[in-house]
Amino acid sequence: MKALVYHGPGRRSWEDVPDPAVKSPDDAIVRVDCVTICGTDLHILKGDVATVETGRVLGHEAVGTVEEIGSNVHNVAVGDRVLVSCITACGRCRFCREGRYGQCLGGGGWILGHRIDGTQAERVRVPFADTSVYRLPDHVRSEDAVMLADILPTSYEVGVLAGAVQPGDTVVIVGAGPIGLAAVITAKLLSPSHIVVVDPAPGRREAAATFGADLQLDPGTDDVLGRVRELTDGLGADVAVEAVGIPQTFESCVELVRPGGHVANVGVHGAPATLHLETAWIRDLTITTGLVDTRTTSVLLRMLAAGQLTLPGLVTHRFGMEEMQDAYDVFSRPSETGVLKVALFGVHTGME
Repeated sequence: MKALVYHGPGRRSWEDVPDPAVKSPDDAIVRVDCVTICGTDLHILKGDVATVETGRVLGHEAVGTVEEIGSNVHNVAVGDRVLVSCITACGRCRFCREGRYGQCLGGGGWILGHRIDGTQAERVRVPFADTSVYRLPDHVRSEDAVMLADILPTSYEVGVLAGAVQPGDTVVIVGAGPIGLAAVITAKLLSPSHIVVVDPAPGRREAAATFGADLQLDPGTDDVLGRVRELTDGLGADVAVEAVGIPQTFESCVELVRPGGHVANVGVHGAPATLHLETAWIRDLTITTGLVDTRTTSVLLRMLAAGQLTLPGLVTHRFGMEEMQDAYDVFSRPSETGVLKVALFGVHTGME
């Protein structure tokens, strides 16, 4: 089969690799019908994730069709259309029993496209299939469902819920890439009074407005801190969500929140960021970090199926699976291409 293979920092290829096979009674083999590319994949290609070995098939999000199951798989059957989660859960260890699947001790967590071969391929082996894939209703489009593999639960859990967003809050989201826009979508579920998005790209600020941000600021030309304080009687935001993953944006979030406020870091950082405790220690701040657990995926899927969660315009570019290299080129140059998310479809499925 064909797959996107990592060959060290800056090097990738779409090449022939062996077909996956069932290795454990808990495994499922899924034919990939729709897949996307994540910002984390770009971090891997930059060399920011040293635990990814050369030769690894990348990707941790997909919608597909179950082709084979191990003898201990009971929740899905051959022929089922499923969402493959970015997080794999053994379901038995201490952290899984607490719903912290991202920290799984039993061989799960973020393993697809990280410690084992991932989803940017014609087929993928999914360990612990009973607790790591979700059957999809027929009427849910694949390109919408694949957004629930990672960015929607990540923004909701690590940004909105960890940030303790409450009705009436002012929420500032720094970064309007896919994760930041997903944070806008999921923050609205908690009815904040204001959602402010900060991003230097005009197209992404426009997208944020489309998804529900009522104020969009350019950090290069706008007085971001001043505008946020105008909205909040001089106090600052209740919650700041960091959705970029660079030192400047983290430090900006710390500055933007009010005393007693919350900074929820979602971005993947490849370099150290400074925490200015010399000024922050007295402000009673809460700062959280996290890897998504995907404990909310089933809830978000029910909302998507019921029409309570809509994702129009989040996928901006569509490709066939064999155009994986072109999709990476487009996704890695958002300022030039205007890309938000890409969706790639298998030859047997066509564009959806």
